Amino acid sequence: MPCPWRVVCLVFTALLIVPSLHGQGDLSRSYPTSHVPAPVELSPLPRPPRDVSLRLLPINIMDDQKNIWLFPGQLANGRHWVPTVAVVATTAGLIAADPYVAPAFNRTTAFHGFNQAFTSQVTGYEIIAIPTALYVVGLAGRASYMQKTALFAGEAIFDSEVIREAMNASTFRLRPSDVASQNIYSDTFFRSRIHSGSSFPSAHTIAVVSMATVIARRYSKHRWVPWAAYGLAGTIAFSRLTLLAHFPSDVFVGGALGYAIARYAVLQDP
Repeated sequence: MPCPWRVVCLVFTALLIVPSLHGQGDLSRSYPTSHVPAPVELSPLPRPPRDVSLRLLPINIMDDQKNIWLFPGQLANGRHWVPTVAVVATTAGLIAADPYVAPAFNRTTAFHGFNQAFTSQVTGYEIIAIPTALYVVGLAGRASYMQKTALFAGEAIFDSEVIREAMNASTFRLRPSDVASQNIYSDTFFRSRIHSGSSFPSAHTIAVVSMATVIARRYSKHRWVPWAAYGLAGTIAFSRLTLLAHFPSDVFVGGALGYAIARYAVLQDP
C-alpha cells in the first residue's frame, strides 16, 4: 500500500531505434552522424485521477484494503523504510513518555469548558456530519466535484476504521481514564478486558485526520481550506487527550495512519 510520506515514481524511458541499415559497410559512410536521430526520452504517461461514485465506492474500498494490508511486502522490497522508521521511532518515544505526559491532563481542570464543547459524542457526530453535508450540498447544487470529495472522505474514514478496529482488537490498551484512579500509567497494553475500551490508536483522530486530508488536498487551491480542515482535526485530536480518552501515542498513530491512508490509498496522490 502507499504509506505515510512516500512517493511512488514510475518513469518509463525509451529510445528511438535507428532505422534498419540498408547494405553493408561503415555506419558513418552509409548514414552520416548528423543524420542519425538522437535518442529521445519519452515522458511517462500521466496517471488519470482516481474516480469515485456510489457504484465505484465498494470497488475502491476493496482495492484500498488490498494495498493497505499488502504494505509489508513493500518494506520487504526495500521501499518506504525512511518514513516507516520515522513513524515507528516517534511512536516508541511517545509510548515511553505516555506515563509522564498523560497524568498532567488528569491533574488539571483548565480544560473543563473545552471538554464540554468537544465531548466524544459531539465530535463523533461532527466527523459524520461534515462529509454528509458536503454530499447533500453538492447533490443539490449539482456540484460533482463536491459530491466526489464527500465520497472520498467517506471512503477514507471507512478504510481508517477498518485498520483501527484491527489494531484495537490486537493491542487491548487501557485508556488513561481507566488507570487515572490507580495512577499507574505504565504497562497499559493487553490489559483492557473489553474491545471497546482499547485505545491504540485513537478512533476519533484517525477518522477526522483522514477526512481532513481528503478535503484539504481536494481544495488545496483555497488556502483557508487546509487550515480549517487540519485545524478542526487537530482540535478534535487534542480533545482526546484532555478527556483522558487516549494517550499521546494513540493520537499520533491515529493521525499518521489517517493521513497516509487518505492521501496514498484513497486519493493515490504522488
